[in-house]
Amino acid sequence: MIFGCIADDFTGGSDIASFFVKGGLRTVLFNGVPSDQTIPEVDVCVIALKTRTQDTQEAVKVSLDAIKWLKEQGAQQFYVKYCSTFDSTPEGNIGPISDAVMEELDAPYTILCPALPVNGRTVKNGCLYVHGVPLHESSMKDHPLTPMWDYDLARIMEPQSKFTSMKLPKGLTKEEAEEFIVKVQQENASSPFYIIPDFEKEEDAEQIVQLFGNLILLTGGSGLAEPLAKMYQQNVETDEFGRSNSKVILLSGSCSETTRKQIEAYSQSGGESYFIDPMKLLSGEESVEKIWNVIKNTDESILVYSSDTPENVKLIQEQGKEEVAELLEKTTAELAALAAEAGYHRIIVAGGETSGAVTKRLGFTSYHIGESIAPGVPIMIPTQDTSIRLVLKSGNFGDTDFFLQALSRT
Repeated sequence: MIFGCIADDFTGGSDIASFFVKGGLRTVLFNGVPSDQTIPEVDVCVIALKTRTQDTQEAVKVSLDAIKWLKEQGAQQFYVKYCSTFDSTPEGNIGPISDAVMEELDAPYTILCPALPVNGRTVKNGCLYVHGVPLHESSMKDHPLTPMWDYDLARIMEPQSKFTSMKLPKGLTKEEAEEFIVKVQQENASSPFYIIPDFEKEEDAEQIVQLFGNLILLTGGSGLAEPLAKMYQQNVETDEFGRSNSKVILLSGSCSETTRKQIEAYSQSGGESYFIDPMKLLSGEESVEKIWNVIKNTDESILVYSSDTPENVKLIQEQGKEEVAELLEKTTAELAALAAEAGYHRIIVAGGETSGAVTKRLGFTSYHIGESIAPGVPIMIPTQDTSIRLVLKSGNFGDTDFFLQALSRT
């Protein structure tokens, strides 16, 4: 095993796994740390956790458990994968997890590299942008679970991490960059630290990999996975499982602006859809059984969603933020399970937390990674049931016609 990777949620895991595959490495994705499962012969093992919104102490513990397991499996390098739009709250988990893993691996330093230019996430002068808009001015500022209140990565990390974060000056040659790192090492003595490289366009990845590709630990989004994989010149066949003719269910819990536009495009195309009203679920007026009766009476495909505007989400959360989120995730997961039992072998899900709930309920623990519907969104085939095609996307990923693309490509 070359790379052992932990991801902060399931769609984050499938995201980075897809880029390792695109770069030519055999990759398997696990939902949580495997226990007694046979590990296939692979180049990359990605373990999807649920640490993005987990209690910090527990998030650090499960992250270290996963890293230790990957060490036991012989991983040579490690990758802490987090959301490409970071988490700019002082209570965020990125700093504590990265600190703990750096200490566990005895890494002198690592990088903070959340950029994914192909999806509009870029870093300039150490600051994070979404399609050219400063992170804290983008639609992500209203994220219901991890709101984005700043865009300066060093400033964001200051309250989260016990270690220093340094921006790598722009425009340095390889030799100058190496001299800069040596100087920072001397200044920090024995204390670990973070380097923040700029990553504005896809070509920048090659220089970053040249400088940092051999570190025992890397942290960031999935923007470096493909060029890292290409260092090893392997070859992967991604379409060996083919397509499925089964019925399809689409499920969305993401409230991102991108997903809401995708839902609108799907509906405008003539696709059937059904809105899960959280207030009706809370009151008991709505139930899994009632929604399932609607689903099973559709002919081909149906999109079932709880996605809503930030304003409406805030109003609903007044009823209890955690209670509402848990109820919606549980409802969506039960619908996915009913669909799978009824022969719906194509299951398409939008939203990181929703995807995690769905995969946990379905009970599959590992996946082959197939071709991608959009950058960072692969078709996944459970190793325990290769008849199923599962597509899980982070809320902000994919073009406006994503759901239509997913239907045709699966």
